[in-house]
Amino acid sequence: MVKKTLGYVELEWTCPRCGSKNPGPQKSCSGCGAPQPDDVEFEQAAEEELITEETEVERAKAGPDVHCAYCGARNPAGAKTCTQCSADLTEATARVTGQVVGAHRREAAPDVACPSCGAMNPATAHKCSQCGASMARPEPKPEPRRPAARPQRGSCGPVILIAGAVLIALVVLGIFLTRPSGDRAATVEDVSWTRTIPLMGLVPVTHEGWWDQIPSDAVMGACHPEPHHVQDSPAPNSKEVCGTPYTVDTGTGHGEVVQECRYEVYEDWCQYTTEEWQVVDQVVQSGNDLNPRWPVTRLGVGQQEGQGQESYEVIFDTDGGRYTYITNDPAEFAQFQDGSQWLLKVNKLGAVVSVQPR
Repeated sequence: MVKKTLGYVELEWTCPRCGSKNPGPQKSCSGCGAPQPDDVEFEQAAEEELITEETEVERAKAGPDVHCAYCGARNPAGAKTCTQCSADLTEATARVTGQVVGAHRREAAPDVACPSCGAMNPATAHKCSQCGASMARPEPKPEPRRPAARPQRGSCGPVILIAGAVLIALVVLGIFLTRPSGDRAATVEDVSWTRTIPLMGLVPVTHEGWWDQIPSDAVMGACHPEPHHVQDSPAPNSKEVCGTPYTVDTGTGHGEVVQECRYEVYEDWCQYTTEEWQVVDQVVQSGNDLNPRWPVTRLGVGQQEGQGQESYEVIFDTDGGRYTYITNDPAEFAQFQDGSQWLLKVNKLGAVVSVQPR
């Protein structure tokens, strides 16, 4: 990920003493004159305009300000003595930097009403143009918790409906789960079998893939560029993709507007055609005896036999009804003589899961 600096903007701070908003680089409150506390947090302005004055840009890049350990005055990075009390700043604490204060606000913000008199002012105003009050909004007071309302009589209808639906579902589930299962004495009533042989042929099949992964014997089709991968450095056939710009506190009363970018590399995505063995036809043989046979195949030019498939079905008769058992094993199928006796194990769904001679 490549981080790009788009420029620098002024942040704001709110005086904890009188609530006035002040420009970030300003060291004392314009409302009451109090010095900026060392723990005050910088905030985004309602509208962030990139700074163009070179000296202010250099001030934003200089590093975080420090607060004098003796008088608390704010001093620029690199200062040796305090500008207010001349104390040594060797032990001064630098402001914390690097916090993301929010997405960059490049668009003009709508006017806002003064919290004191209601007059409309630009969103960037620190004081009301009509009454001179601070435009900082007071912190909302938490509302007292109200006791939970007790349910009124006659309000249990939805609860009863839900409980009734749950009861019905449980009854249905109980009936399903109590369906009889276990062993069944059964007699073979009927048998059937099916054997299938697919006929394979070489046919053209169209695929898509990256140009450098296409088989050498393929017939090429149309190609077009598609995103292949993303990387941090630029490359041929790449496109820069950047995220939403955001503002980072530099500790100087300014914010650095940053944007994270990566490079989307494009490669050719192509259609191509190869000849592959596919099922072009099939032959089927079936019967109702215990002598299954494979069908006779007649191969055409360029054809070959595919993997044969077989399925065997047995119908059992019991006192409780008829059950179907399916197997793919011809040796097992050969045991099901007409009228022979068997024990079936049946699950709760009514399916035969295993059979054994009686």
